[in-house]
Amino acid sequence: MSLHDDAVLVLKGYATGADAAQEELRQAYLDHLARHPDGLWKACGAGHLTASALVVDPERERVLLTLHRKLRMWLQMGGHCEPGDATLAAAALREATEESGIAGLTLPAGGPVLLDRHPIPAPCHWHLDVQYAAVAPPGAAERISEESLDLRWFAYDEVAGVADASVVRLLERTRDVLDGGR
Repeated sequence: MSLHDDAVLVLKGYATGADAAQEELRQAYLDHLARHPDGLWKACGAGHLTASALVVDPERERVLLTLHRKLRMWLQMGGHCEPGDATLAAAALREATEESGIAGLTLPAGGPVLLDRHPIPAPCHWHLDVQYAAVAPPGAAERISEESLDLRWFAYDEVAGVADASVVRLLERTRDVLDGGR
C-alpha cells in the first residue's frame, strides 16, 4: 500500500464526532488527495499533507513543545512526509522522534486526534496537517534538533500562555483522547 493510499484510508476513518469544522477539513483533505496524486509531497504547489504529534509525558501532565527555528513559535513536533514513510502515523512518529530526540515514543490507538490546515508561503500555499498524540516513555530525555531553537516541557495549563490557538486545540483534543473521551 502506498503512503497516498494509507492517507486516504486514515482520513476516511477519521472520527470527527459532531465537529462540523473537522468534518469539513476531513473532506477537504480527501478532495485534495483525489485531485493531487502528489498531494503528500512538498513539491505539490496546491499544498500538501504533513504529519505532526503532540508529545505528552508519561504522567500525562505536560507536553513537549519545540521553539521552531524558522517560525519562532512554540509548536508540536512535525513536518513533511518522506518517501520512506509507510504511513501517516509513521511519518508523525518519525518527525516527533527526530525533533524531540526521544526514542520509544508511542502513538495511542485510534489514529489522528485533529486536523489543522494553515497557510504557508509560496510556492506551496497550504499545510494540511494530520495531528497525532505521542506518549513519551518513562525517563525520556529530550534533545534539541537542528530545526529547534529550544525544547521545553510545559504543564497543560501553561500552553495557552506560550503557544497559539492551534496548539491549544491540539492539546484539548489530545487530552480528550488520552482520557478516553473520544
